[in-house]
Amino acid sequence: MAANDTMSSEKAARDSPVISEKVDADVYVLDVDTAKLAALGYKSEFKREFSLLETCAFSFSIMGIVASISSTLSFGLVNGGHVGFVWGWFIPCFFVCFFVAPSMAEMASSMPTSAGLYYFSAKLAPEKHAPLASWITGANLPHVAVVLIPYQDGYDQPRTGLSLTMITTAIAVSTDGKTVLSLGATYGILVAILVSHGIVCSTTTKILARLNLFYVVVNVGTTIAAIIALLVASGDNKVSTKDAFTLFENHSGWAANGWAFMLAFTAPMWTLTGYDSAAHISEETSNAGRAAPIAILVGVGATASFGWLLLIATSFVVLSVDDLLTTTLPLPMGQVFLNVLGKSGMLAIWSFIIVVQYVTGAAQGVDASRVVFAFARDNALPGSRWWKKMNRYAVPGYAVWFVMFWSAIIGLLGFSVTALTSLAGASVIGLYTSYAAPIFLRITSGRDKLEPGSFTLGRWAVPIGAVAVAWVSFVVVLLLFPPSKAVDAESMNYAVVIVMSVFIFASVSWVVSARHWFHGPVRTVEESSDGSM
Repeated sequence: MAANDTMSSEKAARDSPVISEKVDADVYVLDVDTAKLAALGYKSEFKREFSLLETCAFSFSIMGIVASISSTLSFGLVNGGHVGFVWGWFIPCFFVCFFVAPSMAEMASSMPTSAGLYYFSAKLAPEKHAPLASWITGANLPHVAVVLIPYQDGYDQPRTGLSLTMITTAIAVSTDGKTVLSLGATYGILVAILVSHGIVCSTTTKILARLNLFYVVVNVGTTIAAIIALLVASGDNKVSTKDAFTLFENHSGWAANGWAFMLAFTAPMWTLTGYDSAAHISEETSNAGRAAPIAILVGVGATASFGWLLLIATSFVVLSVDDLLTTTLPLPMGQVFLNVLGKSGMLAIWSFIIVVQYVTGAAQGVDASRVVFAFARDNALPGSRWWKKMNRYAVPGYAVWFVMFWSAIIGLLGFSVTALTSLAGASVIGLYTSYAAPIFLRITSGRDKLEPGSFTLGRWAVPIGAVAVAWVSFVVVLLLFPPSKAVDAESMNYAVVIVMSVFIFASVSWVVSARHWFHGPVRTVEESSDGSM
């Protein structure tokens, strides 16, 4: 669409006193979205079939709250007990909800494009350093690895040595510990799930959008059911309110209780990732400049709130932290449900939690494929001409299978829990580093460059952004530490090795090669001599 045609349609719509039919309103919004994307330099290739509600559902579902808490409860148990998983959740959520997420939402509102973070960095950096800023931010986006996180144990469990710990926990309970899947069988299940995800993620945007309504119902419904079940079924077998909120137990081996408590922050930081996905599907969203920031804020706020309520309920029914840490089940949360609900009740709620993990992985697959598409569109990947190609459903099908293939390859690390846990930790560090980069540029070189969208922080952008960058800097250092003081080759956190390897590789690649051919975001709309698109 030419820019002057678009501007004419916008002016006509503004001058018209009433838009009498919904179809006229829809066409007007689509024209504005297309014009906005063209102003950012990109041709519109997706169908905009995600509504505001569906975008919010996507942003929330990608974090899979009840499944994420079930996988990461061990962090809080080891580092503070009741205080660790109640207040160790609340404090990081406060900083993410009120500082990091709003800063991200403001940029997504201003620049609603699938390129997301690395595009933000390119536009907010000094012009001569824009390609480098974009390259470094993009190198820290480990979305392919993050697809696997929903299937992994959130804490190093050497006795399992398996991925897909949700399923292995269910099998262990249902067979009273008699059946243990082999590594080959477990990996086979992972590949089957990834193939099914590939099929789902390759379908039409309209179907993907509607599926997210189902995803959010499963997520919210399972979380509420878990909270009610724990509180009701436990009867009088609860700890006191004082103990539920203030009982501190340090099982980490660190002498400093304060430091041990801060290590509990790992759980919510692992969970509160991926909310930038609202930006990555913004080219498939109607009225994206408004929907994307709302989805980021709603997704993070709802996840933080539901998660805290679930952890408070869990704190009341945990009678002995020591017993949970010595459970033979792969995940201590499974033991919590088993203790309170019995075998049948535990398997019933656990089956829904497995479904939550599945839909979380599916949402991650959509998100990761859009990131791959955006990289390829800017010619930043080998074989870019394939990964940016649209299938007959107007979605990047090759990019979807690119993600699933590499997820399956990375899944081979499941044969080493230490390697896979370290990779997952490094992925979270990479994500938050990529969040902090454009925020830092927003409050420094890009302070006067950002053209505000419908959501803007105004004069609060700089102080909020400064706190966001400071928080991420602190928590990234925290995430590099092992969960306990006593470590060996099996329990060591190798995230620092992975993070530094990626940084060194990205830096060397830039100096040797990329600086000669990578120029940041590439315009895919042509501009004529009169300035029209």
